[in-house]
Amino acid sequence: MLLLGCIKEVSDYELAISLPNGISGFVPVTQISDAYGKLLTKQVAQGELLEELNSLPDMFSPGTLVRCIVTSIEKSDDGRRSVKLSIDPKKVNKGLNSTALAAGMLLSGSVMSVEDHGYLIDIGVTGTHAFLPHQKAKTYIKALKKGPDLKIGQNLNCLIVEVKNEGRVVCLSIDRSEVAASIATERQNWTLSNLLPGLVVKARVQKVAPLGMKLTFLSYFTGIVDFMHMDPEKSMSYSPDQVVKACVLSVHPTSRAVRLTLLPPFLHAGGAPRQLPGQRMGAVLEEATVKAFYKQFGAVFELDDGTLAFARLKHLSKTRKSFKPGAFKEGCKHKCRIIDYSLMDEMCIVSLKHQVIEAQFLQYQDIHTGDVVQGKVLSLKPIGMQVKVADGIRGLVPSLHLSDVILKQPEKKYNIGDEVKCRVLECNPEGKKLILTLKKSLVQSKLPVLSNYEDAKPGLITHGFVVCAREFGCIVKFYNDVKGLVPKNELGSEPISCPDKVFYEGQVLKVMVLKCEPQQERLLLSFRLSSKPGPEDKWKCTPKEKQEVKYQIGEVVDVKICQKKDNGLEVSILEDEDNVVAWIPMLHLSDFVATSKLLWQGLQEGDVLPRVMYLSDKGEHIILSRKSAVISAVQEGQVVRSFSEIQPGMLLTGYVRNVMPFGVFVEFPFGVTGLAPKVSMSDKFVTDTKDHFVVGQTVIAKVMSIDEEKQRVLLNLKVSECSSGDSAAESFALLNQYFKELKEIRDLLKRGKPSICELVPGKRLHLVVQDVREDGSALFSGSSATGWTVTATHYHLGDKKIAPGEKRKALVLHVDALTSEVYVSLREELLKQRP
Repeated sequence: MLLLGCIKEVSDYELAISLPNGISGFVPVTQISDAYGKLLTKQVAQGELLEELNSLPDMFSPGTLVRCIVTSIEKSDDGRRSVKLSIDPKKVNKGLNSTALAAGMLLSGSVMSVEDHGYLIDIGVTGTHAFLPHQKAKTYIKALKKGPDLKIGQNLNCLIVEVKNEGRVVCLSIDRSEVAASIATERQNWTLSNLLPGLVVKARVQKVAPLGMKLTFLSYFTGIVDFMHMDPEKSMSYSPDQVVKACVLSVHPTSRAVRLTLLPPFLHAGGAPRQLPGQRMGAVLEEATVKAFYKQFGAVFELDDGTLAFARLKHLSKTRKSFKPGAFKEGCKHKCRIIDYSLMDEMCIVSLKHQVIEAQFLQYQDIHTGDVVQGKVLSLKPIGMQVKVADGIRGLVPSLHLSDVILKQPEKKYNIGDEVKCRVLECNPEGKKLILTLKKSLVQSKLPVLSNYEDAKPGLITHGFVVCAREFGCIVKFYNDVKGLVPKNELGSEPISCPDKVFYEGQVLKVMVLKCEPQQERLLLSFRLSSKPGPEDKWKCTPKEKQEVKYQIGEVVDVKICQKKDNGLEVSILEDEDNVVAWIPMLHLSDFVATSKLLWQGLQEGDVLPRVMYLSDKGEHIILSRKSAVISAVQEGQVVRSFSEIQPGMLLTGYVRNVMPFGVFVEFPFGVTGLAPKVSMSDKFVTDTKDHFVVGQTVIAKVMSIDEEKQRVLLNLKVSECSSGDSAAESFALLNQYFKELKEIRDLLKRGKPSICELVPGKRLHLVVQDVREDGSALFSGSSATGWTVTATHYHLGDKKIAPGEKRKALVLHVDALTSEVYVSLREELLKQRP
């Protein structure tokens, strides 16, 4: 069947065509023309883009009229019919032959090649060469604004200007004014077998009926005009024998039935139908009046602005069973919603279905990036999940976005037909492309949606997902394919040497925008969300931007405490004329994590700390360490100064930099970092890495292997593997160091609490009961424990009942200098053991 259609949408792979009576069809990219098909085949065979092959959007524009032929009608799984069309002149003009060609004829052509003086045009007639001079194409090309030349495969409305050699050569024109003025006449010898849609004819009214009329044209042809295609301003005034201008809409190949239109935009060949104003699409109308009802097809309504609208039969009620024909008598009013617009009928398509009227989305244009939508699972494929958001709207959830973690077997979590709550990552209405995510942390996020580079202002905090983790850092993506880089130094408050071990593809994280260049689409990000600097940035060395570094790593200096901060000490290096300021992180005050906190508590501004080692210079910061085991290792030369010096089997002293679920990162002096995987962390079975190590802990690590290409070091922290031989001597040396530091702390704490010297485990005290708590424990006071909180648990109160005000003897069990708490026991068996 031949039809006149109007291009509705253009994508890279097909043209969506509006056909008469509210029908839509599709022209695949393979059905444009012979010459275009050959270029496509050549491009596929060569596997590279051809310069002469233009995309469909480069050649076709919405609103253009085209002649089509129906090639097939396909039925989808859900029962919908899809009309496949072709605009190939060989198929559209198959009824024509070279002897039938005459000057003044209007027919479809397609550009076959570009020559010096014009274009060779394929008009689908065997044995005929059609030529279009440049002069006859100038105005058309200028109006089209698609480039300086016509392109191979471009579809044209051609007017035959001259026929030579009995139809073997024809000269064409596509000049807009010449095409628009053309009218099909008897002299052109049109027959029913070659009559083409789009021809404008002079016709005579033969019969007028309520729902249309019959016309005669070109002497002996008859055609039908249904009432939707009468000129609305003249529909009541048509009378028999009246002469009107009409345009052929369709020609049925077997019944030879010809349909025509009298709508003004079609009465000049190559005209363009009126478009629907954008704001009307999706509008809900409270009252639309039934104008006519066709029991086979549907109903025509008159809308509030006087225009006509059509509702297909299936859109008049929820189901076929619930349909009541009596409700669609002429004059009845119904609530409806505009769901589409038929360009060929210049008429809105409406639906009376409740679920359509209430639907949140009708077309891809209604969906915006960042919207949270409900959908139904249609299918699960290796690339991801297909989700139905609404009728005619489908989205894809890529496999990376099926969950917060990567799902190896998504079919175990999701079933076809499941309702899912998604968030729109990307929506491209032109290409009908909808990308969704099911990651809960993105769906439920209350942070701003970052969907373009212009909105990425420095300081903005939002959620993104990791798409790549490499040595240089992480690439993080947001909505609408906006992406940025988190450089290595912004991955965390502690340096991370192997980002690919810490971060995984698809991981959702909060990020802060540091810098954005919208024109270059460049975005610099940070995982360090606080506007406060990191632990090593919370102070400034001096008012100068940067100090000249005078010290070498491993050099030991004495320092004086300038200021106590929450996470360390700001110190000045003694015997330095420039009063160089440096930083000792709290965790570097001792080899023992608990002792570091006690030392920090006991130290005061103005105290001098001897024998502190220069550890590193991170740009603006001089970092010092007081870890004696690390200092000894450096002084004895048991260190590596660069990656190239590392050898498997080495024993190195370092400190825990980061504890991750998969292992522990250890840093050594001079900045070399290694990873101890979970299996190599302990001689015991490791369930949770945090139960075995804490950040700042001094460790001895054995080098297992090195990867020079990726600059990675794998370590072993098992005690059985990390002993140098004399484990007893090592243990005693560590214990000796620990007790030495405890004595130092005790001396420091004496200044604020002299009683700490007296309060030692095993000492007897005379106390007064202050309170007995609900849990059975008791609170005490005494002259020898002033300024301390003295408690005994229910067990340590013994068998005797006590009451507030009673005097009791007690034995000190433990003194916590950090919290100023003393734990005592009143049990007889313990008191008897002490004199």
